[in-house]
Amino acid sequence: MTSQKTNQNGLQITLSLEKTIYTRAQMESVAMPQVALAGRSNVGKSSLINCLGNRKNLAKTSSTPGKTRSVNYYLVRPGDFYLVDLPGYGYARRSKSERQAWGKLMDHFFRQNTHLVGLLLILDARLPPQIPDMDLTALAQGLNLPILPVLTKTDKCTQRQCIATRKNWQDVLGPDVDLLFFSSKTRQGREQLWSRIQVLMHG
Repeated sequence: MTSQKTNQNGLQITLSLEKTIYTRAQMESVAMPQVALAGRSNVGKSSLINCLGNRKNLAKTSSTPGKTRSVNYYLVRPGDFYLVDLPGYGYARRSKSERQAWGKLMDHFFRQNTHLVGLLLILDARLPPQIPDMDLTALAQGLNLPILPVLTKTDKCTQRQCIATRKNWQDVLGPDVDLLFFSSKTRQGREQLWSRIQVLMHG
């Protein structure tokens, strides 16, 4: 599936699902620059991808948290890099063995992936920092991986909630952290997110 949008320079950006991966061995065959998207189950990653690509069904959405188990690679052109949608974490109904398998797969993805250039940390703007989000943040910081926190569902969030969430994450990541508020429903933050992804790619 392919979706298109036009950037500020008039160039047509193409976003297409190219690879669906389930094992570490398959990951090792992907030798292109990558920006990861990670967040808790039901945080709105699929809706964010659909909004970025300007297409409703580019990424499958589900009302059942934790349903997506694959690592999905979306090719971005021009630029020739991947947005990598990682399985949602923190879903309690998964079995212990499933959570352990997810942890090993993600550990390999982050620690052994020489093509990873940044992380889009997808967060619910209505919630304070959650333990799984903090754990992933610590992992990325330990690897000196650039982090862009994206606070989703802002259309469901009061201004007071957004201000509180911003302060909470600034306390974790530092006062100068580049937080971005995003809504797939109102499309708030879509152009800014594309711009910041390009910054991650080009330093």
